[in-house]
Amino acid sequence: MALDQVNVEIVAREVIKPSSPTLNHLRKFNLSLLDQLAPVSYEPLVLLYSNLQQQLTGTNESQRLKRSLSETLTRFYPLAGRIRDGASIECNDLGAVFVESRVSCLLSKFLEKPDVEVIRKFIPVETESPEALTGSLVLVQANFFACGGLAIGVCISHKAADPVTFSTFIKAWAAAAFRSVDDSSTVLPLFNASSLFPPQNLPLTRPAAVELMNDKYVTKRLVFDASKIAALQAKAVSESVTCPTRVEAVTALIWKCAMNASRSNSEHLRYSILSQSVNLRKRMAPPLPENTFGNLVGYFASCATECEIELQSLVGQLRKGLRDFGENYVEKLGEDKAFMAVCESFQGAGSMLQEGNVDFYASTDFCRFPFYGIDFGWGKPTWVTIPAGANKNVTTIMDTRDGEGVEAWVTLTEEDMAFFERDRELLAAASLDPSALDLIMPMSSL
Repeated sequence: MALDQVNVEIVAREVIKPSSPTLNHLRKFNLSLLDQLAPVSYEPLVLLYSNLQQQLTGTNESQRLKRSLSETLTRFYPLAGRIRDGASIECNDLGAVFVESRVSCLLSKFLEKPDVEVIRKFIPVETESPEALTGSLVLVQANFFACGGLAIGVCISHKAADPVTFSTFIKAWAAAAFRSVDDSSTVLPLFNASSLFPPQNLPLTRPAAVELMNDKYVTKRLVFDASKIAALQAKAVSESVTCPTRVEAVTALIWKCAMNASRSNSEHLRYSILSQSVNLRKRMAPPLPENTFGNLVGYFASCATECEIELQSLVGQLRKGLRDFGENYVEKLGEDKAFMAVCESFQGAGSMLQEGNVDFYASTDFCRFPFYGIDFGWGKPTWVTIPAGANKNVTTIMDTRDGEGVEAWVTLTEEDMAFFERDRELLAAASLDPSALDLIMPMSSL
């Protein structure tokens, strides 16, 4: 449903503070080195709920969301504070922003053809906003549809949280909302990342102003069902990777088709680099609990030349990039020389990019995150999505509702997308911008 067909009207905006004040000795929260190196941006998430179980009217749901958010901010007290010096959060209980809106259309109409520009209206702040460094660390927007449906848009500053911490926070918030009274049995976050990765005296860099560019960016949504993913995995098998994962198979195909599109629009063969993130918690020795708070994420790069364009080769490069990351960095985490090596690797990639004829892509994997289990008291989500940002050559992938398929949002230049969306191999494996209703059963009450 196009943006000009949907009106999202903001009707209320307030600040939600923690239900209990933060103790004096907790008023300063040190960021870890990995927090300091995190990008200045917000991580967004939109959870959409139909009125399958009950008619959502707005008032009761808003009060429940605000009460439980207040309780959750007490447990996740740094998220109610503000970043002050680039190395710490002042836990001053300034709180989170809570916005309420009314959406003019029916949820079912929106789901017939989800539009990325409309989805962006469901979140309370632009993902690239510099407020991620200086303003509220958590912002929420509750969007009530005319039919009684609800879309909850949540943004959390990447300077304070990675996707795993984001997920932990959302689960704790939903658990608090689902209960009628506070329950101290909820798993609490562990605030020890700065002792594992002490902050450094780094210059406080603020995001540069976005430059106006001639390129126009286009975002498309792809859906891969389980059978097509299985076929991709079988096609990607090689001596070096005998059991490709579904994420590797899907990521490699998108990368391949994006490279083909770029090279079709270029007079020269282009070198390609794909960056992916990885959760460090499970890769540490010993592993860290999943509720360890903050940015515990690493980034590894995979490279491809004009000779490595086949699916098998690209999956091999993805696996090699992850293996090299583990061998070169994970085992040394905590040693200063490891961070120097990481910096040098990024400097090397940057120098290649400056030389020209190099395409840089980034892919973020949200598969296996439990977002479809988030229940605030009116049932599980009908659909969950990650709003695409405004950066080119970026892919975000996550599970479909059944947990077997994969949905991907892909952003490319207008010229590259014109080739990408017509790629026969891609269209044989994925549906382009399909109705979200096809993934949801039953639909009679939407």
